[in-house]
This record gives sequence, structure tokens and C-alpha cells, in this order.
Amino acid sequence: MSLMPRVDNSWKLVAFAVVAVAWGGNEFTPMMVFYRGESTFSPVFVDSLLASYAVGIAVSLLLAGPLSDRYGRKVVMLPAPIVGLLASVLIALGEASEPLIFAGRVLSGISIGMAMTAGGSWIKELSTPAFDSSVQEGSGAKRSTMSMTGGFALGALIAGLLAEWGPHPGQIPYVVHALVSVAAVIGMLTVPETRQSAHLRVKGSFWSDLRIPSVKNPRFLLAVIPAAPWVFGCAGVSYAIMPSLVQDDVSFPIAFSAIVTAVALMLGFTIQQFNHLLDNAYSAKGQQVGLVLTIVGMTLATWTATDVVMWKVVLSSLILGLGFGMCMVSCLGEVQRIAGPNDLGGLTAVYYAVTYLGFFFPMILTRLNEWFTYPMMLGFGAVMAVISLVVVTVFSRRFLPAPSA
Repeated sequence: MSLMPRVDNSWKLVAFAVVAVAWGGNEFTPMMVFYRGESTFSPVFVDSLLASYAVGIAVSLLLAGPLSDRYGRKVVMLPAPIVGLLASVLIALGEASEPLIFAGRVLSGISIGMAMTAGGSWIKELSTPAFDSSVQEGSGAKRSTMSMTGGFALGALIAGLLAEWGPHPGQIPYVVHALVSVAAVIGMLTVPETRQSAHLRVKGSFWSDLRIPSVKNPRFLLAVIPAAPWVFGCAGVSYAIMPSLVQDDVSFPIAFSAIVTAVALMLGFTIQQFNHLLDNAYSAKGQQVGLVLTIVGMTLATWTATDVVMWKVVLSSLILGLGFGMCMVSCLGEVQRIAGPNDLGGLTAVYYAVTYLGFFFPMILTRLNEWFTYPMMLGFGAVMAVISLVVVTVFSRRFLPAPSA
């Protein structure tokens, strides 16, 4: 009888699918520079494409998490790359069509919501001894967030470089993503379901699933919620606001936006690999470190906005990328400890919905710029991050789980 631990690498196939979906969601970040330069659409419409994406995510998060808890992870996650593929096709065809590109962005958001909830929960459950006896505690959250972050980075980088120097910039980046999506769907076909006959064991109707008991957990409300908006608050300021300050001063604005986005996100990806050094059920060190990085990044961004210099723009973006990565993985780890198997997808959906509140931060700054300066608004953000850190620190050792016997 072999004494070697059983290692099932099925989680890697799901992780690749999450990468593919995230790729499609964030490839649009540098492409916004392209669309603004084309002047086909009004600046207001280009900004609205962020809102349409967020709406798609919100609807998908609301439904996909509870659906995956009731019917299983695979049945919800398997179509996600297909939805992302359709989104890329519509956006590629809609280079000069507002309805097509708008619909494509909504579908892109829907695919992201499916991957965040069903995909993240699937990876977490595949990262347990039942499927991988060599796994370490906390691997599920780390694998899930690293997949999402890696996909965000790759999508932005490859789309930006292709749009800057490749042929047919309005189409080729999306064609590449479509091919990746096909491979992702094929890879998931052989992955086992981790919620076998889930619908037979969950009582009540689907609408009752929308009531998520663990969302009232004080630990979730006081150690996760204060840090969650800074996940995409950091990311948005890092790759939407800061590069725009020097956009007119660089020769290749699309590539510059893509590279800053990718490097910031890859730093977030890198720091997520060290979350296990901080992660445990009896403190909130990960969230605290993430918020400290956020405060440093927002403070530097405030200074940069008063005296715009290239090195300060890049440095503040990179520090905010680190804050994004640590806040994301530490909060998700906490969510996965709090949730039970019957509402893991649901609570994950609520968590990601709160993270996307920070996604509106760049749009709010742009709108308010008529009345307030960037230093004022970014400085206010730094103060809010300090308040978040205080709340998390005060409650970091309260409402802890009962010690295991």
C-alpha cells in the first residue's frame, strides 16, 4: 500500500478557467485608452462601460453563488468561459456599435461573477484532503485569488500590447481571449463535482438560498467588510487613476496603461503567495497588512497628485497593487473559514459584491473632479483606509471561532 499522499491536480484546470474569465474581464482596462483615442464613442459612454460591467457582476454574484451552493460548482462554472467568449465576440464586433459593446461588457461582468463565486468555491473544495491529501490549510483561498489576479494581469498586459502594436487592435485582443476560453472549457470537462447532488441536500426553495445566514456573522461584518472595498479600490486607483495623470506625457499610452496594470497586479499575485505566513483563524494580520499597504499607497498617490512625476505615479500604483493582493486573499480566507458548505458560494458572492464597491472609486473621482481636486479626494481615501484599519484592528481578536478539540 502506497504511503505517498494523493495529489489531485484538478484544481489547476478550474484555476486556468478562472484565469481565462478574469483575462476577459480586465483586458478592457487598457482598451479604454484605445476607445477614447478613436473618438468613436463619447467619453461618457466609455465611462458607462465600466458601470455596465459592474452591473453584470452584481447580478451574477447575486445568483451564481446560491445556484452553485444548491446545484453544484461545475454546472455554474462550466458556462462561465463560454459567456466570457461571447462577450469578447460582441465587443470585437462592436468597435463602432454602442449596443454591441455595451452588451459585451455586461456579459463579461456576468462571467466574472460566475468565476468568483462558483469557480472560487470549486477551487477551495478541490483544495481539501478529500481531493488533495498534500494540501495545506488556506490553500483554497490562495489558489483562488492568485488565479483571479493572474488572469486580470495577463488580460490587461496582452490586450494592451496587441492593441498598441498589433494589427486590428479593436479585434485581435478579443480573438486571443476567445481561443483561451475554448481551452478552458475543454479542460474543466474532466474535473469532478465537489457538491455531489447538492440540490438533494439543501432544503427550501432557491429564493430561500438568497438568505445567507453567515452574512450576519460578526467576524464577517467587522474583520472582512471594512477591508473588502479596498480590494478593487486599490486596483482602480492603481491602474485607472494614476496612469491617467501622465497619459499625455507618454508615447505609447495604451501599452503604458497595460504595463502598469499588469505589474501592479503581478505584485498583488506575488504577495498572495506569502499569505500563509499571516493567515490564521485567531487574528486579522493579513487584513491589517493589506490596509497598511493601502494607506501607504493612497498617501503616496495623494502626494503624487499634487506634484505629478513619473516615478511617483509608478511607485504608488505598485504599492496599491500589493494592497489589492493582500486584502483580497486575506479577506477571502476569512470568508472561507466563516461559511458553511451550504452557503460558501453565497457568502463568497456577498464578499465580492462588497469588494466591487471599490471599483466605483475611480468613476466617482472622475465625476467629482469638477468640484474637488485629486489630492483632496485621494487624501480623503487615505483617511478612510485608516478608519478601516482601526475597525479591523479593534475587532481582530474578537468573535473568534471556538478552539478545535
